[in-house]
Amino acid sequence: MKKLSLRTRVVTGAVVVAALGAGTFGAMSASASSPAAAPAAAVKADTSNRNLQQTTHLTVAAATQAAQATLDAARKENQRISVAVVDRNGNTIVSLRGDGAGPQSPESAVKKAYTAVSWNAPTSELVKRLEQAPNLKDIPGTLFLGGGAPVQVKGAPVAGIGVAGAPSGDLDEKFARAGVASLAR
Repeated sequence: MKKLSLRTRVVTGAVVVAALGAGTFGAMSASASSPAAAPAAAVKADTSNRNLQQTTHLTVAAATQAAQATLDAARKENQRISVAVVDRNGNTIVSLRGDGAGPQSPESAVKKAYTAVSWNAPTSELVKRLEQAPNLKDIPGTLFLGGGAPVQVKGAPVAGIGVAGAPSGDLDEKFARAGVASLAR
């Protein structure tokens, strides 16, 4: 193979750089001037599409408001609790560990909230169902102790609030209901 002179190599390199630059500029100009085409398999998102379903979810701001109202209700009674708010799917939106709350309380609060929203019922009522169906307690992620309350819109669950750390499930649930009530204001 014949070795090229320095001048030939420099000129060839400059031509290649100019060609690449022009191609890139042209491609960018072309894409900037023409609108992007819609994907061929796009689904029309409207409420009349029977393949889609609309759901209602709590905002982060509303979940935080409810969690803070729950902590405030417990603080008024000198109770140290943790509170969790989960969405309809059981995903944690907000979890707050109150000052002095026990180390087990954050996880218990999440499980109580998950249990309440899953069955759309306060967890104190669900504890009673264990008498007829004791294997319910074996469902992963659930905790059948008083302290969970569902948040409902038109009777359907949209979130759950769970509380743990007070000396009884009744108190935990009382504070959870205070959080639910704060959303109605």
